[in-house]
Amino acid sequence: MTPLAAAAGEAANTSLELIELGAVFFVLGLLGRLAGRIGLSPIPLYLLGGLAFGNGGLVPLGGIEDFTTLAGEVGVVLLLLLLGLEYSAAELVTGLRRSWTAGLLDIVLNAAPGVAVALLLGWGPVGALVLGGVTYISSSGIVAKVLADLGRLGNRETPVVLSILVFEDLVMAVYLPILTAVLIGVSLAGGITAVGVSVGVLAVVLVVALRYGRYVSALVDSPDREVFLLKVLGLALLVAGFASAMQVSAAVGAFLLGIAISGSTAENATRLLEPLRDLFAALFFVVFGLNTDPATIPSMLGWAVLLAVSTTATKLATGWWAARRQGIGPLGRARAGAALVARGEFSIVIAGLAVGYAAVDARLAALATTYVLLMAVIGPVAARVVEPVARALRRAPVAAAPQGA
Repeated sequence: MTPLAAAAGEAANTSLELIELGAVFFVLGLLGRLAGRIGLSPIPLYLLGGLAFGNGGLVPLGGIEDFTTLAGEVGVVLLLLLLGLEYSAAELVTGLRRSWTAGLLDIVLNAAPGVAVALLLGWGPVGALVLGGVTYISSSGIVAKVLADLGRLGNRETPVVLSILVFEDLVMAVYLPILTAVLIGVSLAGGITAVGVSVGVLAVVLVVALRYGRYVSALVDSPDREVFLLKVLGLALLVAGFASAMQVSAAVGAFLLGIAISGSTAENATRLLEPLRDLFAALFFVVFGLNTDPATIPSMLGWAVLLAVSTTATKLATGWWAARRQGIGPLGRARAGAALVARGEFSIVIAGLAVGYAAVDARLAALATTYVLLMAVIGPVAARVVEPVARALRRAPVAAAPQGA
C-alpha cells in the first residue's frame, strides 16, 4: 500500500470514529433531556444507550473503544473528586462519629442480599464480595439531587441521610483497595498490606486536610479559570494514577484529593468541573453498557428484581432506624429510608472493576446493570411517593374507627 493510500485509509477511519463519537454524544444528550423531562436520573438511560451501542445491541459501534474506555476512567476520577469536594475533613469526622452505628447496620442489611445471591449463583467468595458492594452502596449523586429537587435539604432527617452517605463513602475508601487486591489475585499478605496502605493514606489525608488543607487549596487555586482547571484536573489525574499504581484505587485517590481541597477553592472547583464530570461520567456508564451483552440480561432479570425488592426494604429499614435514634418522627423516618434507596455510580464502579479484571462470572455485569437500572428508577420514585403514602397510612386507622364503633 502506498503512503498516499495509507493516509487516505487513516483519514477515513478517523472520519468514521468522529461520526460514531458524535452520534454517541448526541444520543446521550437526548437521553439526558428525556430523563430530566420525566424527573429521573439519566444513569439508567445512559446504561441502556451503552447496551444499544455495544456488541449484541441495536447499533454496534467499533473503533472508539480506546477513547471511550479512557474517558470512562476519567469519568470515575471526576465523579469521586467532586464527591470529595462536597465534604470537608471535619464534616467527615463528625459524620463518622454520628453515624457509625447506623453505618454498620447499613453494611449488614444491604450487603447481605448481594452476598447471598452471588453464593446461590455459584460465583464464590469473590463474586459475593463484588455483589455485596453493589447492593450496599447508595448513589450519593442521585440522593443529593432528589433531596434538592424535593426541597428537603433543610428537613430534620436530611443530616441523618447525609451522615450515612458519608459513612458509606469512607467504607468505599477501605473496600475498593481490598476489592482491587482480591481481583488481581494478590496473596493474603499483599491484601493486608493494601488495606494497611489504604487506611494509612486515609488517615494521613484527613490529618493534612484538617491542619494544612489551606495549603493544598492554595496549590491548585488561581484567579485564571483556565489555569485553575488545568491544575485541578491535572493533580486529580496524577493522584489517581499514583493511587492506582499503589493498588489503592484511582477512585479513592481522587476522593481523598477532593477532601483535602476546601473552602472557596472547593466551591469554585465544583462549579468548574461539573460539566466535565457530567460528560465523562456519561461515557463511563455507556462503556459499562457496551461491555454488557444484552442477551445475558433476561436470565438475570428475576435475580435483579429479587435484589431490588429486598434491598429497597433494607434501605428503608436502615433510614428508619437511624432517624428514630435521632428522635425524628415516623414521617421523617420514612423519608430518610426512601432517600437512601437509589443505587447508581458506585455500584457500577464496583461491577466495572470486577468485569475489567475478568475475575468474576460474566453474568455479573448483566445482573449489576439490570439491578442499577431498576434501583436508579425506584429510588427517586420511592422518595417522591413515600410521604403521601405514609400520610395515607397514618390516616387510615382514624377513618376506619367510626365504622367499627
